[in-house]
Formats: sequence, structure tokens, C-alpha cells
Amino acid sequence: RSHSRCDIFPDPGVAGQNRRPNPPPGVATPGGRCEAEALSGELTIDIGIDEADRVAIAEGLSKVLADSYTLYLKTQNYHCNVVGPMFNTLHLLFETHYTELALAVDEIAERIRSLGYVSPGSYAQFIELTQIPEGTGEEDAMEMVRNLAAGHEAAARTARTVVEAAEPAGDVAT
Repeated sequence: RSHSRCDIFPDPGVAGQNRRPNPPPGVATPGGRCEAEALSGELTIDIGIDEADRVAIAEGLSKVLADSYTLYLKTQNYHCNVVGPMFNTLHLLFETHYTELALAVDEIAERIRSLGYVSPGSYAQFIELTQIPEGTGEEDAMEMVRNLAAGHEAAARTARTVVEAAEPAGDVAT
């Protein structure tokens, strides 16, 4: 039997090992095509949302991603550098926040990809897209708290603009 590039596709692992068959031709996969086709760039996105709407939503989500990643870095920076009588409380609070932000960053980036677009992922891209200033880690503890609160408020405002684009498009997942 001859094999197409969709009959067998390697799993991650040592080259030549851990190979598994893809579903037989014609069997739908989560993306609608075999992995090899999806990775080759031939995948067409048809999720019932017009392309113009997907572009607007993905651009908005890219800004939310940049705000979230900037908050993640800022919060982790503050976690490492907070000092003073509230050290333990703030150290633990900041750790909880940056852990939650890390999960959010992943979810937002995956949503951008599911809309058919490449999510931003570099510091340079995030700096261009975010409205949240970086922190130095030299702020006093209460200034750190104020800066993070302001950052979360800014991220919430950015997220609202995405909701305004997603709702009329019927994009309930976003």
C-alpha cells in the first residue's frame, strides 16, 4: 500500500521513533485535516466567523495577550523584588497572580491560533502592542500593588474591546 503524507506523521520524540498513524483519509480530525497538511500551511479555517471578523478579533486578542504577558513579567519581577513588612503576603500574592497570568497567556495565544493567525510571542511585539508600562522592581511595595492594579484595569479595558468585536461576530469562544 502506498502512503500519503497524511497516513503517517511523526510524534515528537527521537527522530524515526514514536510514529503513529493518522486517522484514515477522509476521517475528520479536530482541525478538519491531517496533521501534516495542517503543518504545511494548507489549512483553511471555516469556523463560521467571517475572515474580517476573525482578523479584528485576533488583532484585539493580540493586544490582550501583550497586556497579559507584560503583567505576567511585571508581577514576577515584583514577586522577586518585593521587600518590607508585607514581604511574605505580597510575595505569595504576586506568585499566585503570575501563575494565573501564565495560564491566561497560553489560553489567549491558543485562541488566536484557533482563529487562524499567528500569535505574537516576542518582547518586541509585546512592547508594540501593550499599553502597560514595565516595572523596574525597585518600586516600594505599595507602588508595586498600585502599578499592578492599574495594569489589570488597563488589560480589562483592552479585553472589553475584543468582546465588542467578538459578540456581533458570534464568537462565543473568545
